[in-house]
Order: sequence, then C-alpha cells, then structure tokens
Amino acid sequence: MLNYIIRRILYALPILAGVNLITFTLFFVVNTPDDMARMHLGTKHVTEEAIWKWKEEHGYNKPLLYHETAPGLNKFTDTIFFEKSVAMFAFDFGRADDGRDIAHEIQSRMWPSLAIALPVFLLGLLAYITFALTMIFFRATYIDFWGVILCVMLMSISSLFYIIGGQFLIGKLWHLVPISGYGSGLNIGAGANTRWYRTLFLEEINKEYVRTARAKGLSESTVLFRHILKNAMIPILTGTVAVIPLLFLGGLITESFFGIPGLGSYTIDAIQSQDFAVVRAMVFLGSLLYIAGLVLTDISYTLADPRVRLE
Repeated sequence: MLNYIIRRILYALPILAGVNLITFTLFFVVNTPDDMARMHLGTKHVTEEAIWKWKEEHGYNKPLLYHETAPGLNKFTDTIFFEKSVAMFAFDFGRADDGRDIAHEIQSRMWPSLAIALPVFLLGLLAYITFALTMIFFRATYIDFWGVILCVMLMSISSLFYIIGGQFLIGKLWHLVPISGYGSGLNIGAGANTRWYRTLFLEEINKEYVRTARAKGLSESTVLFRHILKNAMIPILTGTVAVIPLLFLGGLITESFFGIPGLGSYTIDAIQSQDFAVVRAMVFLGSLLYIAGLVLTDISYTLADPRVRLE
C-alpha cells in the first residue's frame, strides 16, 4: 500500500512541474514584465524609466532564466524563474501589488471558503446518493418517474437563479440571513448528480452478484446498501474526491455574489485588478490541489476495491 502511494505521488510531481513551467511561460514569456508594467502604468506616455522602476519595485527587473553577471549558483537563483516560479514549491508566493503577503491572505481566506463549501459538499453528497437509491428502490414506479423529471428540471435551471433568488427571498424578504457576507444561496447540483448516481446503480442492479444476493433471501434494502452501493463506489469516488480541492478554492460566482472574503472572491478581485502575482499563486495552488485530489482518488480506489492496488 505504501509503495503504491509513493508511486502515485512520484507520478504527480512531473505533472505539477509541467503546469508550473507552462504558467511561467504564459505569465513571463508570452506576457513579458514590460507588458505587465504598461498594463498598470497605462499604454500612453509611459517612459522607459517608469517601466524599469515598476519592474524593480515588483522584482521583475531580473533576467528570466539565467543571470550572466551573478556569481556561482546565483546565475540560476537570482532570476525571475527561480524567485517567482520555483519558490512556489516552498509556498513562497511573494507579495501582492498592494504589499500584502499572499501566503497569509490564502491562509486567512481559505477558512470562509471551507466553512461554506464543506457542509454543502457533505450534505449534498448524502442527499444525492439517498435520492438516487430511493428512486432505484422504487424503480419503474411513479416515484422513480417524477424523481427523474425533478432531476431534469433542476438540471435545466442555472445555479445563478438559485443564488439571486435566495438573496431576494431569504435575505431581503425573510431577513433570515444577510444579503452579503457569510450567507450562501442554494447551490443546486442535485439534478445532475442524482441522475448520474441513479445511472450507476441501474448498471449494477442487473448484474449476477445482485441476483445471487436476492436468491439468498436478502432484503432489497440490504442488496442496495451492502452490495450495489459498495460496488458503485469507484465512479462515485471519482466524482467526489477529485472535487475536494475545489472546497479550498471556494466558489468564484457564489463568493463574488455574496461578498464572502474567500479564495474565490480573492481570485476574481486579482483578475479584475490585474494583480498577476496573486493570479499566478492561485493558478499554482489550484493545480497543486487538483493533482492532490487525483492522488487521493487513486488511493481511495484501493480502499474501495483492493484489486486496483494489485493491478
């Protein structure tokens, strides 16, 4: 088991390095530090002295990859690539344009994102699976029929409708929560997720091991929860564990609408203000968390089905 985990982590490291290299190319080769300076200072009547001063203030005045005049290893370390890209592997994200430490901002803003996203994720997962199993238990009945129709209706309505509707109904009319702040709208993913889980359970319900369990005299509820649910865990884990990193990053739309000081709104604000240091840090953090989610998914496969580890 330990060898399998180490092997999956080693597979992930080159992917993270590749993402980091692509990010560096996009931010510093395609969009050069001179371009960044002009975006902040304006495109008209900008002198070379002003551009150089802006780059010096933000640490962009050094060579990209190789510093010829620097002594020893400083030829490689005293560069933009090492200070702005490689340093991220040590979680040194530098400072934003307003002077605040980005790592400190991430640590303080991740908790509001988690406080909202984690309960929604756990309760939603429980609701989706329960609803799907209920429709399978009453399959080919009116409960199953109207359940599918309800799922299609929920899938057909944008989540923005629930966010704005929740603000108006719960915040403005009922005054149960503030319109902005730590109140959250109803983030509906129940339609798509429930239909997907229902499809997974339908694929399992006609297999031979289910017929064998029924032939032994087991009740339908026992067959559903102890056999079908267990054997459908691989695709369920694929869709759930990989989403866990997004809990830390928060919801871009939700946090922006409700004024929540989480990582999602932090990223949106950085994009709008063209704070490239923050955007770069969030891209790296998102890549790291997503790859970590994939590793966790692979590990969870071995817990759900030991055959994966043997293969």
